[in-house]
Amino acid sequence: MSEAELALRPMTRAEFEEWLPRQVAGYAVLIAASGAMPAQAAREKAERDTARYFGGGPATPGQLVFRILAGRVAVGWLWLGVPGPEPDPRMAWVFDIEIEAAFRGRGYGRAAMRLAEDEARVRGMTSLGLNVHGQNAVARSLYESLGYEVTALQMKKLV
Repeated sequence: MSEAELALRPMTRAEFEEWLPRQVAGYAVLIAASGAMPAQAAREKAERDTARYFGGGPATPGQLVFRILAGRVAVGWLWLGVPGPEPDPRMAWVFDIEIEAAFRGRGYGRAAMRLAEDEARVRGMTSLGLNVHGQNAVARSLYESLGYEVTALQMKKLV
């Protein structure tokens, strides 16, 4: 697979309706797995956070949701906020990127992140931010290999 074969396409309304519940569920699992809160509270937070960003549905200004395509095959999803959360109005934000399990390990995540960087640049952004949960070692390794630097770090110990 070459990076030239990978592309981003805005999600259709039907794809968005399929993606949104998956995104909320996956986000809730990550929150709960981090130990930040119990599963039910994590689910409620994920629903609140996502609703805040998509008050206007899939066409909400500043929220870009894409299918990641390898040729004609949909291999994943990307949610990009342009601009991202405060305080930097020139920074886009990767809220969610997922390569479907059957397509992982083929370089699609790396190529999709480069496409996200291109999309941010085209829209006048000067940087791209993201959060990665501490337990997600594969993602952390990918982002570090692409030149992303840690700008904040939370740590926790159960006592």
